[in-house]
Amino acid sequence: MDKGLWRFTRHPNYFGDACVWTGIFLVSAERWPGALSLPATAIMIYLLTFGSGKRNLERSMVKRPGYPEYMKRTSGFVPLPPKKEPAGPVATQPDPADISILKR
Repeated sequence: MDKGLWRFTRHPNYFGDACVWTGIFLVSAERWPGALSLPATAIMIYLLTFGSGKRNLERSMVKRPGYPEYMKRTSGFVPLPPKKEPAGPVATQPDPADISILKR
């Protein structure tokens, strides 16, 4: 999932849908009645990001191997450059048995 648009956002199709809805609003807002479509645009973008779209898909995807790591380094909605991987091994909490050896 690190190829193409999926390298920059986990949901490029939902972001594209939000751009289409925003574009439709901008075109229709040229005239006063068209400006009334703002609530519809806002509702659709809300549903894509917090409602039935992204949220439901990620609930099932998080169970797949490697997906939680992919979520940490990739933007959830707006395409952004991926976050850098930490260099070297990930730091963990020391084992209490190891600490007791050091205290002797």
